Amino acid sequence: MTNPVLPGFRPDPSICRAGDDFYLVTSTFEYFPGLPVQHSRDLLNWHLIGHVLDRPEQLNLDGVRSSGGLYAPTIRWHRGVFYVVCTLIGAPPGRPGGNFVVTATDPAGPWSDPVWLGEPESFDPSLFFDDVDGGAWFCATRPDPAAPIAGGTEIWVRRFDPQALRLVGPEQVIWHGALVDAVWAEAPHLYRSPDGDLLLLIAEGGTAHDHAVTCARAKLATGPYRNNPRNPVLTHRHLGARSPVVGAGHADLVTAADGTWWAVLLAIRARREADDDTYHYTLGRETFLAEVSWEDGWPVFNPGIGALRTDQAGPDVPAAPWPPVPERDDFDRDRLGPGWSYLRTPSAGLVSLSERPGWLALHPQPEGTEDAGCPAFVARPQETWDFRATGLLDFDPADAGPVAGIMLRQSERFSLRLLICSGTSAGVTSGSLPGSRRARVVRRFAGVDEVVAERPVPDGLLRLTVAGAGLDYTFSVNDLVLATVDGRVLSTTVAGGFTGTMIGPYAARPDRPGAAPSAFWDWFEYRWL
Repeated sequence: MTNPVLPGFRPDPSICRAGDDFYLVTSTFEYFPGLPVQHSRDLLNWHLIGHVLDRPEQLNLDGVRSSGGLYAPTIRWHRGVFYVVCTLIGAPPGRPGGNFVVTATDPAGPWSDPVWLGEPESFDPSLFFDDVDGGAWFCATRPDPAAPIAGGTEIWVRRFDPQALRLVGPEQVIWHGALVDAVWAEAPHLYRSPDGDLLLLIAEGGTAHDHAVTCARAKLATGPYRNNPRNPVLTHRHLGARSPVVGAGHADLVTAADGTWWAVLLAIRARREADDDTYHYTLGRETFLAEVSWEDGWPVFNPGIGALRTDQAGPDVPAAPWPPVPERDDFDRDRLGPGWSYLRTPSAGLVSLSERPGWLALHPQPEGTEDAGCPAFVARPQETWDFRATGLLDFDPADAGPVAGIMLRQSERFSLRLLICSGTSAGVTSGSLPGSRRARVVRRFAGVDEVVAERPVPDGLLRLTVAGAGLDYTFSVNDLVLATVDGRVLSTTVAGGFTGTMIGPYAARPDRPGAAPSAFWDWFEYRWL
């Protein structure tokens, strides 16, 4: 299986090519560092080389709501410089928001501080550098105040000055969507097609089941644009709710060195339970690959099939696999590896790799799962339906309050947690058991916590494990199974939002601020099954 080429919570992909190398970025919303940069030489094998926004002073995500934050970046390369434009949604009052641009000469970084472009009502920005006339254009989406239906939007363009990093000249509204009553016409990208026309590629229908890719073309960036009579050029909505892959859309095109055209786009791997007519997805929206050909001046996605393939070939270039990412992190470096994320911008002292060399120390914070802050939580995407996540924890709370363990998070209101707490711990309980420490499985649904299981655990180091099997999650400590929980609480169809499940070590002191014992992790492992 080659699709998705980037599994797990990696939505809204954008891609560019510099020489023989491809670079791709995806949305990260409220997670930090922001906008991971993936590198490939064959479009099938990808390697994380850094993040666009990896310094707290570049961008402050404090107070950003769940599924707010960094939306739909676009990456482009022009005359030796990499550009990324993106939108910050939901910035608290008094802080910059809206669209911004950053630049770098090395896609691995460092990237510049953001230059804010204004246009606070717009989102899903893109850049187009026209090799024909040498011009540069910025395009984006915003709500259409004259739309007769909810979700109506308009696509607009304006000149972009790549030296001054600002928008110049008048703007022009160019599109409102291809289909009758189109909603959420968004994610616009401009390209020169092989016949020399300008192609406008967008997503419409919303980013769930009705998602689709549509297009139009024109002679000038400002239009007028002619609708493709074959729209949509890619969608899975006609395949029905029982399709194993749904929600295909939000595409970006790239040419390989051999002249072939390719698309990266998001789609959703869905699961269904026998007792439920609704499909569910806990993995979030993932990055897929499709080949593109041209007929009569229009792009054709996966010719002869018109849908995404599970087994997708790449361009005719040598395979370029990267060394496999280690399943286990022994925390033996001086900083966290690039695969880990924080929830919003971390404060100094939140974690330490030097407090006990070879261990990850999490310092419990007053912020917990219910706060729009930055709790002591380091996370990575759940990438597979079937997996095992395990870590070795040293944590001995002396009083009620501090907790540590593994969290699977969808948002502040929806999560699953395997927690170690004091035997006298207050807070959420389902009856008190005697002993010095307890293990708890806590299900958080719509902001309400429920203790699913609670057991005493022995003194000493504890091996915590979460095993996923489809939509079921089994929690255990050492060799003791505590509970198997229905994971539909983590599905976007239940929890809402735009993110996928993030999993990793967690600690909190939700009862009050103050000193609390550090939670030390000797190692943490995520293994595909």
